[in-house]
Amino acid sequence: MDLFERASEEIKKEVLSRITPSKEDHDAMFQKIDRLIVLVKEQLKSCSVSADVELVGSTAKGTYLVGNMDVDVFLVFDRSVKRSVLATTALSIGRSLLSDTEECYAEHPYIRGVFEGLKCEIVPCYRIGSADELVSAVDRTPLHTSYVLEHLSLKQRDEVRLLKQFLKGIGCYGAEAEVEGFSGYLCEILILRFGSFDNVLLDAMSWSEKVKLSLSDESFSGFDGPLIFIDPVDSNRNVASALSVHRFEVFVKAACEYVKKPLLSFFFPSEVVPWSCEKILSELGSFCVVGLCFPKPSDLIAENLYPQVRKSLKSIVELAERFDFVVDDSLYAIGDDTVYLILFVDETVLSKTRIHVGPPVAVEKNATDFKKKWQQDERTVRGPWVEDGRLFVEIKREYQDISSLLKNEVVVASLGKDLDAVIREKMMVCSMKDLVVEDLRRFWTLVLDDRFSWER
Repeated sequence: MDLFERASEEIKKEVLSRITPSKEDHDAMFQKIDRLIVLVKEQLKSCSVSADVELVGSTAKGTYLVGNMDVDVFLVFDRSVKRSVLATTALSIGRSLLSDTEECYAEHPYIRGVFEGLKCEIVPCYRIGSADELVSAVDRTPLHTSYVLEHLSLKQRDEVRLLKQFLKGIGCYGAEAEVEGFSGYLCEILILRFGSFDNVLLDAMSWSEKVKLSLSDESFSGFDGPLIFIDPVDSNRNVASALSVHRFEVFVKAACEYVKKPLLSFFFPSEVVPWSCEKILSELGSFCVVGLCFPKPSDLIAENLYPQVRKSLKSIVELAERFDFVVDDSLYAIGDDTVYLILFVDETVLSKTRIHVGPPVAVEKNATDFKKKWQQDERTVRGPWVEDGRLFVEIKREYQDISSLLKNEVVVASLGKDLDAVIREKMMVCSMKDLVVEDLRRFWTLVLDDRFSWER
């Protein structure tokens, strides 16, 4: 056993002692799950609807972590049943049996809530024998559960737990839109592919962009992203499709650092201590920062909010660049009640005029049209003139100040469909001081502190 293996072995024992559910906790949880399933079946009978009730996800597969015991109950319908019946049945049962419910809408509506202290989801899907019969994405989930239960050994369940906790510690666990990281199922098939947690990290040390993995001989054509892992139950799907380049790079960095020096802090990093607003402003002092803020829609779930916020930010960056502002970086932050879109720019105020480049004079028609247009345009300050065989003209800028640009032109940007109205009606342009608020102290601390989570 080499130095890495010996050091890692001690760390892993400690981690597993913290994250592995005790037999008592496991049994108590499954007593609640059994009661929930009985009640769901009774509800189905009272609705006169036929469906199988299946426990899926990490609780069914035995790969869940202490403190992360989410329960996924699927109502599996025959494909002859109308989609509307799936939706109304799942929502009705969820409202009846769960407390603190939240209705969510993906390909099928489903419902989240709490049952006897357990966070639960009740999700409808269609019964399929293979991915060829797929009606909607969630139909694969029971197949995933069956596949993992068939192929993952009891010992490997702990290896999955270690990988999940490692990813949680470095901020890369979860395929939801808020994180864009590694899903639980991706963790499970990574362990199936490499055999153990240590082996996953050892292989990841050599990963560069566009890593291609599978559990059999598969085609990788048609997929994009930093990591491609073909779904063993559906060769037309990349299990890692949600993974962002940033999370991929953090994982590879963490794998390299852990193999060099295994530390418990990779799994359980120190809590972030937010800096004071004064320190944040001091650290931001050399930057030009401007942004927008608007109320966070209360009825928009995270899965829909985050992609639309990213789309809005991209559109605002493109708007700024279209008017010659150089955007060095862009960030978004979602507070308790407010969404912030933040731009780091070279300058917030530009010169009054700019040089506009025209066509080569040798292209006679284009050159004639260019001269005619700009000789008559009221924005022209100087020219047109010829330099090195090409036409130029100096014109007044439409916007010198980025704040004025954002205030007046955001209305023409392509924004998220559920954010469009609220941005147009309620958005405010923010200076740096407006953006350094109590709500964002933790956000700015993470942005400005260049240490990784395991280094704090």
